[in-house]
This record gives sequence, structure tokens and C-alpha cells, in this order.
Amino acid sequence: MTTEIAGSPRTYDVRTYGCQMNVHDSERISGLMEDAGYVRAPEADAADVVVFNTCAVRENADNRLYGNLGHLRPTKLKNPGMQIAVGGCLAQKDRGDIVKKAPWVDVVFGTHNIGSLPTMLERARHNEEAQVEILESLEVFPSTLPTKRESTYAGWVSISVGCNNTCTFCIVPSLRGKEKDRRPGDVLAEVRALVAEGVSEVTLLGQNVNSYGVEFGDKLAFGKLLRACGDVEGLERVRFTSPHPKDFTDDVIAAMAETPNVCHSLHMPLQSGSDRVLKAMRRSYRQEKYLGIIEKVRAAMPDAAITTDIIVGFPGETEEDFEQTLEVVRRARFSTAFTFQYSIRPGTPAATMADQIPKKVVQARYERLIATLEEITWDENKLLIGEKVEVLVAVGEGRKDERTGRMSGRARDGRLVHFGTGETKPRPGDIVETVITYAAPHHLNADGSPLSHRRTRAGDAWEAGRTPKLKGVTLGLPTIGVPAPLPAAAEGCAL
Repeated sequence: MTTEIAGSPRTYDVRTYGCQMNVHDSERISGLMEDAGYVRAPEADAADVVVFNTCAVRENADNRLYGNLGHLRPTKLKNPGMQIAVGGCLAQKDRGDIVKKAPWVDVVFGTHNIGSLPTMLERARHNEEAQVEILESLEVFPSTLPTKRESTYAGWVSISVGCNNTCTFCIVPSLRGKEKDRRPGDVLAEVRALVAEGVSEVTLLGQNVNSYGVEFGDKLAFGKLLRACGDVEGLERVRFTSPHPKDFTDDVIAAMAETPNVCHSLHMPLQSGSDRVLKAMRRSYRQEKYLGIIEKVRAAMPDAAITTDIIVGFPGETEEDFEQTLEVVRRARFSTAFTFQYSIRPGTPAATMADQIPKKVVQARYERLIATLEEITWDENKLLIGEKVEVLVAVGEGRKDERTGRMSGRARDGRLVHFGTGETKPRPGDIVETVITYAAPHHLNADGSPLSHRRTRAGDAWEAGRTPKLKGVTLGLPTIGVPAPLPAAAEGCAL
């Protein structure tokens, strides 16, 4: 396959919408493109290939995609050699409809066949017609594909893909398929490879991370994996997202509390505080179980910051149901929450439920929820004024940093901290310790000089302009040729 025209390599740009899984998939797409000889376009609008990695969960996802495709049409008419590809969840859902609505699209690929993209682009160019390929099951686990990471200091590591739950508001299982788990040794091999490149923080990623192990029959596999990450030399921070309350077990709480590099931050989706609504959502836990988990987490880790997801206006939600959500919010004392107004997603059971809530009512409840959350998150943040925090310096977290002279990063509990640098010159990836001087609902300020600044290998990598680019990590799946030797079992993890 050649990706050069008149001696110049073809360029690409990947545009990502949606969840962390999509962000990680886009790193795989970039790795594939560069392995095939493409180079990232210095200017997005001038790319030879534009790839949209789409989401089907958010409201108006369809309109956003087709609006962006329409915006690119004049550019493509001026540049006939330009190609446009659409992948991700919306591509999996809409399939051939995309090229019917936007016939200037060259390639449509699904969530199960990301690895086919370079070949499909070449085929579309050779055949001079659109290529649509949507598989119904996973072709290869995404982590077997090469990756171009976006960060020098933090990396996503998939431990599973797909989901076995049947939440009535969610279309993800039909687009991502049933849960497939990686073996612990394969996960740890990728973690170690990232750390060897200078990465100091990893986030273990899955649609439902704490059901990890279902494929190989170990219900305690996720807690064991967290503990095994604690043995990776040079790995300073471990996070994970997202767990499901129904699968959250005491051994995971113990692993979080007892493994020094596992951060005391927990994202635990609530969705609703009403038992009646939770039942209609097919969320197999109830208010008291949820609050019981929060209580156990805080007993083991008093400093834990807990975040959540909440949906307002699910079909049939009454004022009493909504008040139950507010009650859980008050009792749980979240450090932040991702809040959504329910919107109909075609293909989900909830889309055809009776008693859809009028938009005006949903909006009013949403505003009340936001006001309650902001009051609580502000109060919780104020408790940290005067406290010392460790901050991993980041890129792009503080939109006003250039104007204020501050830098920004995340504390170990996940809170956003804008800090003064004093005489120090920290780099993204470095670690500073500083004291909180001001609290707002969504961030903290530390305006004095840092107490300490530790230069790191991640900071070295950022300064040198290196981002990790990894080849695919073996999964022990069948391949063509001589089988590779199996990875050694990680201590504390069943393989």
C-alpha cells in the first residue's frame, strides 16, 4: 500500500466525539494511519484524510456529524483527492445511511473493525467508490493495534470492551457488543510498556471495569489487577473508569485503599436516586446499596473524591422521584457530577416508553440539580483550603493559564488545580506539591510558590517532544505464523 503522492506522504486528521473509549480508539486510529505511512496534518482543514470517530449516545450526535460533513463538502470538491472516513458508534448504528445522506464520504467503518481503516481508504481510492464495512462482532481487540498516544505522561489502557448490561437508556451494548476481557498479563504488559516510555499515570478503561474477569471466570480479577499495578515500578498513579454499582465489591475498595499508587478517586454512576426509576432503567441496584458503597469507600479512604453521572427526566420520572435523586446527591457529597437531560435515543427500550417528560419540566429539574450540586461541590472544595496537594502538571487543563501566569494539573483525587509556579519551571508530567488558597465549585487555586517540584521522566519526554507510540500488545489471540511465547503470569493476577 502506498500513501504518497508525488513524493509527499499523505496527511490525516482524526476528530473525536464522545467518551473516553472513543478517545482511546482515536489513538489507535492515529497509530494505524502512521503505520500505513500517513503523517498528522499540521493544519486540520488541510488534511488529505479526515476521520470522524463518532458517538451515538449524546443528544444531537447525528446532527453534529452531518453538519460537520456538510462543512467539509466544499473543501473536498476543491480537492478531489481528499478522503473522508466515518467510524465509531454512530457509524455502527447508521451504517450505509451515512453515504446515502452524505455521498461525498469515502469510508464508513464500525466499532469492531477499526483495523480495516487504512485498507478501506486505499480500496475506496482505487475503486473510486465509497466503502462501507460494519462487522457484528469484534475483529481484533483494539489493543492489538498500534497506538499513537496523545499524552507523554498519562495513558488509557483498555482492560475490556463491550458491555453485558441492558440499561434501557443506553445503546452502547448494541454498538460495542458483549463484554470481552483482556488477560491480566496482557494489560500489565501494556502498562509496563507505557511506563518504559515515561508515562506516570494510567487509567484502566472499560464499559464496566469492575465486571472485569467475567470471561475467564474470576470475580475478583479487577481488585487483583489494581494490586498488580501497584508492583509496576515507575507507575505513580492508577485510575479507572467506569465501574457499575451492581458489580462493585469490597475487595476492590480494599485494593484501592491498600495500593499506594491507586488514586483515591472513584467515578460511580448513579443515574437516578429513585428506586422506581432505577428499576425502569434496568439498573440492578437501589438507593441504599449505592449509598452503602459510598459509605464503605469513605470508611476505608476518608479523603476519597467521588464523582458520578446523573440523568434528569427519564420517562415517567415524577417530582417525588427527582427529589430522591436530590436526596442522594446531598448524602453522597459528590466532588463533581456529569449531568444529562434525558433525550430519546432510537434503538433503546426507553425511546418507546410512555410518559416522556416535557422539555420544560426536564429543564427546570436540571437547573435545580445543578444548583444543588454546585453548592455541595463548592462546600467540599472549601474544606481543602490550606491543605497540601500533589499535582501532576498537565497540558490544556487551564484555559486562562497564559493570562493568569498559572499552570494547571490534577491532584491525586482528580480535582483540577490551578497553581502559581513561583521561581520553578515545572513541565507537563512533572510533580509539584502546593497549598490550596482558594476554592470554586469546579476547581482549586494554589497561588503561592510550590513547596516542591520533582522533575520526572514524563516531563523529560514532554520537553523532548516524545509521545509514546506503541506497537500492538499481544492478547494471546490466534495469529498467523509462529505463535509468540505466552507472557509470564503477573504476581497476584490469575491468567
